[in-house]
Amino acid sequence: MVRRRALLTTGLLALPLPALAQATRFPERPIEIIVGFTAGGGTDLDARSYARALEQRLGGTVVVSNRPGAGGELALGATARARPDGHTIGTTNYPGLLTIPIERQAQFKLGDFVPLANIVTDPAAITTHADSPYRRLGDVIEKARTAPGTITYASPGVGSDDHMQLVLLQQAAGIRLSHVVYQGDPGLRTALLGREVDLIGLNLGAVTAAPDKMRMLSQASATRSPFQPQVPTLKELGFPVEMGSERGLVLPAGTPPAIVARLVEATADIARDPEFIRQVEGRFSVPVYEEGAAWFARLHREEARFRQIWRDSPWKEG
Repeated sequence: MVRRRALLTTGLLALPLPALAQATRFPERPIEIIVGFTAGGGTDLDARSYARALEQRLGGTVVVSNRPGAGGELALGATARARPDGHTIGTTNYPGLLTIPIERQAQFKLGDFVPLANIVTDPAAITTHADSPYRRLGDVIEKARTAPGTITYASPGVGSDDHMQLVLLQQAAGIRLSHVVYQGDPGLRTALLGREVDLIGLNLGAVTAAPDKMRMLSQASATRSPFQPQVPTLKELGFPVEMGSERGLVLPAGTPPAIVARLVEATADIARDPEFIRQVEGRFSVPVYEEGAAWFARLHREEARFRQIWRDSPWKEG
């Protein structure tokens, strides 16, 4: 009996991971995807496209749950604490996945997660009201140098890509803006259109999708986005800043390898699916696929860089 059980176990372990995953009954109940920002933003919409595609591949129900707050920390903390059985997936945003645990005692750390993949990228941008006196980024820099702290800049949270864009720009330009936090894309948009703030850090895709009464001054991509080719990059303007929202998917650490393999396989298939790509590009974002192990290996390398940025920044909160 012992020898038979050992043979069965050996045979099961010899299966390739996709086959092993198929041998596991999954899902057993609805899968929840936790999003750290309000409904209607880029991360939320990407998660909903992914959820619909995942339902088609797994044959179960997938629901999206929005838990905004603290720049995505609340949702990532909830994902880290979830039962590791594959029925809770967390959305991630770079650089918050790295920077939040660096700048404060956070509810999660990178080691709390198993990666599925990074699937979308969307550069950070600096945007003002269409009727603002700031016609170009140079106007902002000039005013900020003569009157430090008088220009308000809103972001979705400390440690987010939009906030880190501000931190890096302040370092590079030798300026200081006044940082204000709002929850999610709709809150940022409302604040700008209501003249509560002078500038917002909002991803290029979100501004491009609804540009009414807004003027984009710069984008923080390596090269100009095809969706906004007339908007200069920060690098072109003389500031060596690249920053954007990289959107990925993770599971709680300890999730069984068979279930991880099933979701990795499904996620890779979704990321390459023409319909998913069409939906992402329709929101003026760039579909990418970075396999989970390579993605997390890169993030582990970049942690040191962000720790140095944080140590060197005199205006971490602004």
